[in-house]
Amino acid sequence: MEFERHRRLRKSPFMRDIVRETHLHKDDLIYPIFVVEKDDVKKEVPSMKGVYQISLNMLKEELDEVVSLGIKSVIFFGVPNEKDPEGSGAYHDHGIVQEACRLSKELYPELLVILDTCLCEYTDHGHCGLIDEKTEDVDNDATLPLLVKTAVSQARAGADIIAPSNMMDGFVTEIRKGLDDNGFSHIPIMSYGIKYASKFYGPFRDAAESTPSFGDRRTYQMDPANRLEALRELASDENEGADMMIVKPALSYLDIIRDVRNRSDLPVVAYNVSGEYAMTRTAIDMGLLDEEVIIEQMLSMKRAGADLIITYFAKDICIKINQGEV
Repeated sequence: MEFERHRRLRKSPFMRDIVRETHLHKDDLIYPIFVVEKDDVKKEVPSMKGVYQISLNMLKEELDEVVSLGIKSVIFFGVPNEKDPEGSGAYHDHGIVQEACRLSKELYPELLVILDTCLCEYTDHGHCGLIDEKTEDVDNDATLPLLVKTAVSQARAGADIIAPSNMMDGFVTEIRKGLDDNGFSHIPIMSYGIKYASKFYGPFRDAAESTPSFGDRRTYQMDPANRLEALRELASDENEGADMMIVKPALSYLDIIRDVRNRSDLPVVAYNVSGEYAMTRTAIDMGLLDEEVIIEQMLSMKRAGADLIITYFAKDICIKINQGEV
């Protein structure tokens, strides 16, 4: 009887759909866009087929496509013309992501804009904060005021959500206070509070031109071997005022997504990172995997407990949804 019931429920696509436990929708997706200060650039990232660095004067074409496909949310990453030790381009009121946000809001006010709040794309050394010359390590406390300045400048530019990715201790507290003190208490913080020191970030660093010039980020990002540390980071960021929690990367950390979902009622965001995208895209292009694997991966993140997914596959997924294939 039990097996017959299972067969009945799987017999037709319609029946499978109505009893399906996990669903993937356009509203679940956040699409990353890399914006460069140079004019007339639409350059494919060599390690990420289908992903581009795009100039502000060519951004409209990209946003037109994003909106026409039904993508509701984007996150901007900036590539400035000039970098310095303090990452001053990050908190300049006319910085590259601030200008991208303004243009997006002018063209498509209904498109939700998230801005990445970090210094690594703007520092000439590629680290996420100021460097202590004596230790040659990131100076956590000296970095916090600059992150606050960055968040406030992004809110002034019209960002709907601030997404701090720096992993400095106490960053949520300081950014929350800075936003509140400057009249932006309504702006939520999507914290990259659970961000592992992963080897899956390589293609992103090509796209954002943010590879560290020395050392690595293990002193302020999490050890991939640690599970309980993620729960401590979750508790800390919740207490500090985070409104959403990102787990990054996603595919190798589905257990962490589930742990966070079980422990918190905050919206959980899975970041399907560049290395995950690149290896899947390459395997599809080589004929080793069917394109359906993209949907399978996204469903695994939703099944694990993610409410939202930041993914470079957002366009591909929306095309499949529009064609009735999801």
